[in-house]
Amino acid sequence: MSETGVDTQAPRDILTPGLTPLARAKAILGGSAGNLVEWYDWFAYSSFALYFAPHFFPKGDQTAQLLQAAAIFAVGFLARPVGAWLMGLYADRAGRKAALTLAVAMMCAGSLLIAVAPDHAAIGAAAPLILLLARLLQGLSVGGEYGASATYMSEMAGRARRGFWSSFQYVTLIMGQLVALAVLILLQQFMDKADLEAWGWRIPFVIGAGLAVVVFWIRSGLEESPSFLAGQAEGAPRSTTMLLFVNYPRESAMIFVLTAGGSLAFYAYTTYMQKFLVNTAGFAKDTATAITAAALFLYMCAQPLFGWMSDKVGRHRTIAFAFAGGALATYPVMSAIARSEAPMAAFGLMTFLLVILSGYTSVSAVVKAELFPAHVRALGVALPYAMGNAIFGGTAEYAALWFKKEGMESGYYIYVSVIMTLAFLVALRLRNTNRESLITED
Repeated sequence: MSETGVDTQAPRDILTPGLTPLARAKAILGGSAGNLVEWYDWFAYSSFALYFAPHFFPKGDQTAQLLQAAAIFAVGFLARPVGAWLMGLYADRAGRKAALTLAVAMMCAGSLLIAVAPDHAAIGAAAPLILLLARLLQGLSVGGEYGASATYMSEMAGRARRGFWSSFQYVTLIMGQLVALAVLILLQQFMDKADLEAWGWRIPFVIGAGLAVVVFWIRSGLEESPSFLAGQAEGAPRSTTMLLFVNYPRESAMIFVLTAGGSLAFYAYTTYMQKFLVNTAGFAKDTATAITAAALFLYMCAQPLFGWMSDKVGRHRTIAFAFAGGALATYPVMSAIARSEAPMAAFGLMTFLLVILSGYTSVSAVVKAELFPAHVRALGVALPYAMGNAIFGGTAEYAALWFKKEGMESGYYIYVSVIMTLAFLVALRLRNTNRESLITED
């Protein structure tokens, strides 16, 4: 171990000729297309929960129904560490391309199952069990997708602009959420409200399954990353869970804490915010959807800007900025949104939080990938991330609704701020991966 914290004994990527700009852009866009569809399918559940929750959980008021739907949303997150573990090992052994293809096939199956699932009126208590099974499939898929996608895009990005190019991993993640919201807006505008509530909520899941088939074909034609091929040629050690935690305990722990803060904030500011605007601030459902979509669009546009900035000032600095800013801003901003009556005010406040968070989300994938050598990189990126995401991101909505139900909603704002403060303290210990990266390709 060197003074900088880099494991100099670990097998490193073999230096390879840099990709041409066109080849690099093609690889990034090819990987991004699948990432978009994966996250569209994942977020469609949250975006349409207001409509399908009564079909699967008919008892109780709106908050109780959303609480039950959020519980299954959280269970899907619990499957993500399993998917991350299995797919991370698979990506490090069989290749990034093979893992990406398998992940999108599983997402297709989960979305199709939700689209055709009978409701509680048809089959009783079995209905939420089918919803649970579908969500588990999606959780396994997304758990595997993140590590494989983040690793592939980081390895193909190139040293000089690695922050900028890798930021498109989150651009497509947000775009997937935006597409889900766009589908919701179109259905709200052009479908009769009764039809949307009765059966129209199934349409986005049919769309997601169809798009996944297209992406399966696209990903079948992707090139394998030079890092993986070089590691195979070098005869690097076989990726194992024991190898990860024994050789890289510090890196794994840091990723876990950073993910805890980043995922909790992300889901508090995005997927839960749509419900927060309706259930707490009192906006109409379509108004809340429009506010969320507009803020997410600006958030998406901010990712490449912060990625480019990270190439100049250091990714460890943009991450520290995000967590320090979020820890300070969450309580006053969410309190202001709760009292807001003007849609533009709510939009501005939500956008403010998301722009701050961009310092983390734009570079989170590449920083994690840069901490590990190629032979264990996909597993190292995926597993600690999925564990932190499952515990803190997956329960973000449930925790928020629980605080509200108990009559102490502001306690949730404090909870988010405390976890972001812990992540900030860890960010201060990050090495400058702009200079000390274990991805060595130019």
